[in-house]
Amino acid sequence: MQSESAVRSHSPKLQEIAKTIRITGWIAFWVQLAFAVVSSLALLFAATGRGFTNQPSRGLGAGIFWAILGIIVLFFSIYWDFLYMRKGRFLANPNPVLHPSKADTVRAIKLGVVASVIGILLTLFGLGSTVGVLVAKSISQPPGVAITDPNKIIRALDVFVLVANVNGIAGHFVGLLAALWLFIRIDHNP
Repeated sequence: MQSESAVRSHSPKLQEIAKTIRITGWIAFWVQLAFAVVSSLALLFAATGRGFTNQPSRGLGAGIFWAILGIIVLFFSIYWDFLYMRKGRFLANPNPVLHPSKADTVRAIKLGVVASVIGILLTLFGLGSTVGVLVAKSISQPPGVAITDPNKIIRALDVFVLVANVNGIAGHFVGLLAALWLFIRIDHNP
């Protein structure tokens, strides 16, 4: 007679959950990686371009700081997506000894939710400070008159900081959606 754990390891429901975890982790991994690369490149252009100009853009340091923190958390979230794929692979293994427990899997997914929410919060701080600087620059420019103060000009490098923060938010949002999807799928299965 087969033990309960051996029967559970071959159950179609467990195999379906394992496949869902693996595929969701794979999709989230690649989508978040794309957003992280775009965000990193935009921030790299903004940071290196600021050194080439004679007049540094004032006020964008805070946006760059928060974007860097958001990108660091985004790379952690990408690593966490990789761990989802591994957990799915372990669940699909016929050896029940290798299966992570449901509590361990739910705990990992909850940590993914927390990391994504923290990342969204950090990049929202960066986005808010960057938008504030860009709005201040735009309303300080007199309409139809030549600008004599180069610090009041909105440059492409300033917009790159905005792009980095927006892509960071999008990447964290994908991670949040993936973790919530997995949480719902696992929570509704015994």
